[in-house]
Amino acid sequence: MSETKKEIARRRTFAIISHPDAGKTTLTEKLLLYGRAIQSAGSVKGKQNDRHAVSDWMEIEKKRGISITSSVLQFEYNGYCINILDTPGHQDFSEDTYRTLTAADSVVMVIDAAKGIEPQTRKLFKVCAMRHIPIFTFVNKMDRDARDSFELLDELEKEFGIGTYPMNWPIGSGTDFKGVFDRERRRILTFADSHAGSDRIEAIECELTDTEKLDSLIGPYMREALVDEIELLDGGGFEFDLEKVRCGKLSPVFFGSALNNFGVEPFLENFLKLTTEPLAYRSGEDLIPPETQGFSAFVFKIQANMNKAHRDRIAFMRIVSGKFDRGNEYFHVQGKKAIKLSRPTQMMAQDREIVDTAYAGDIIGVFDPGIFSIGDTICEKGMKVEYAGIPTFAPEHFAIVEQIDSLKRKQFDKGITQIAQEGAIQMFFLPDSGMERVYVGVVGMLQFDVLQFRMESEYGVKYHKQDTAHSLVRFVESSDTDLKRLNLMQQTKWVKDRRGRDLLLFTAEYEINWALDKNPGLVLKEFSQMQDF
Repeated sequence: MSETKKEIARRRTFAIISHPDAGKTTLTEKLLLYGRAIQSAGSVKGKQNDRHAVSDWMEIEKKRGISITSSVLQFEYNGYCINILDTPGHQDFSEDTYRTLTAADSVVMVIDAAKGIEPQTRKLFKVCAMRHIPIFTFVNKMDRDARDSFELLDELEKEFGIGTYPMNWPIGSGTDFKGVFDRERRRILTFADSHAGSDRIEAIECELTDTEKLDSLIGPYMREALVDEIELLDGGGFEFDLEKVRCGKLSPVFFGSALNNFGVEPFLENFLKLTTEPLAYRSGEDLIPPETQGFSAFVFKIQANMNKAHRDRIAFMRIVSGKFDRGNEYFHVQGKKAIKLSRPTQMMAQDREIVDTAYAGDIIGVFDPGIFSIGDTICEKGMKVEYAGIPTFAPEHFAIVEQIDSLKRKQFDKGITQIAQEGAIQMFFLPDSGMERVYVGVVGMLQFDVLQFRMESEYGVKYHKQDTAHSLVRFVESSDTDLKRLNLMQQTKWVKDRRGRDLLLFTAEYEINWALDKNPGLVLKEFSQMQDF
C-alpha cells in the first residue's frame, strides 16, 4: 500500500450535531482531551467559570455561551488522524451546519437524556439521511434525571425510521448513575470518581457474572435490574450490522455523561473502529474515490477575521481525493485559472498550523484573497472534476441596513460583503443604487445580532437597521416585460443580489400570485433551487 493510501485510510472526518444545550461542545472538548490536543477541558462561560470551549473562538460566542459558527478541530488518537467539525446547535445558524455536513463522512448526534429528540436534532438528521451517511448517537447527561432508556431508543427508531443498537447500557441515571455495561466486551464499567470537571476518570471493570463485586459497586437492586434489561436487549433488539451502520440505516447508541467523562473514551474508541474511512464524492455522473490519483477538494465554508492580528479570510476545503502538497500549483475550476493555495493550514478552532501535506479526508484552510465562493472545486491540473454545488437556503427575515458615518464607507462595504460571502447573511440592492442602503436577508433573527456585533468589533462600523415585512424571496428566471414596468403590489420589492441577478421580495404568498397573474411571461424560481452563492 502506498504512503498516500495509508494516510487516507487512517483519516476519520465527522461532524457533531445537536439541539442547543444537549452538551455537544462539552463532548467535543472531552474528545480533544483524550486526544491530548488540550490539557484541560474548558467549559462554556457560566456564573462560576470564566473559561470557554476551545471550539467557541468567536468573541460573541464567548459572551453568549453558544456556538455560532462551525469550528474545525484536528488531532491524533491511537494512530487515527481525526478531523472534527463542531457545528452550531442554535437553529438560527443551521445553514452553517448544513453546509458543514457536506464535508463530513459521518455524524455524531448528541441527545439530552431528559429531553430526547428536539426540533433542531430532527432537522439536522434529515440532512444526514439525505446523504445516507453513518449516524452515531451519544445520549448525554445520564448523570441527571433522564427518561427511560428503552423509551429513548423507541423514539429514535420511530422519529428517524432507522434501527438502533446500544453499544453500552446505562446503570441508573441522575444521582444514581453508576456507569455503563459494555455489550461487546460483556463487562461493567463503573467509575472511581464522578467529580464534575475531572479531566480523566479511571474505569473499574467488572464482569456481569461477578455478583459479589457487582453488588459492592452498584448494589443488588441495580444489579438485578441491569441483568433483566440486558437480557431484554439481547433477545428483542436489533442485531448489529456494520453495513447498515455505514449506510445510515442503523445507529449505534452510546450512553454517558460528557461533563463527568462517563463513557466518553469508550465511545471514542468504538466510534473510530465503526465509522468509515473518507468517502467518495460525486462529480457529475461520476463518483470520485479518495484514493484517486490527483488532489481535488471543494470549499464548504469561508470565514473572515478568525485572527484579529491578520484580518484575513480563510476558505475551508474538504480534500476529496489524493494528496495536497504545499507549493504546488492547482486549478480553480470556477475561476478557470491555475492558482497556488497560499498559507495552507490545519486548525484547532482559531489556532493554525502551516502544513506541507494533507490527504483525502482532511480539512485545510487557505488564504482567500476574495476569489473563492462556497461550493468551488479546486483540483490537480488536467483532472476533470466539479463537485456538486452546496444549496443555499431562502432568507426568512429582512432588514434595510444603512451606514451612519459616510467616512467609513469602505469599511461598511468590506464588512457587509465579506460576511455575505461567508454565507452568514445574504445581501440585496435596489437596482441602480449603491452600497449605502442594503437589504439584508437572514434565516434566523439572531444572525442580525451577530452581524451588528461583528460589524462593530471587526470592522469598526455602526449602522441603522430597519426591519421590513418581507419574508419570501423569488429569483426572476425570465420575463417578457421590462422589469422596471412590472405590475407589482406596493410592498413587493425588486432587488439584485451580489451577482447581479434579479429577485423579488414579498411579504406574503398572495403577492407572488398577484405578480404572476398581472405580468404574463414572468417566471419565478424558488430560492432553494439555486445551488450557489
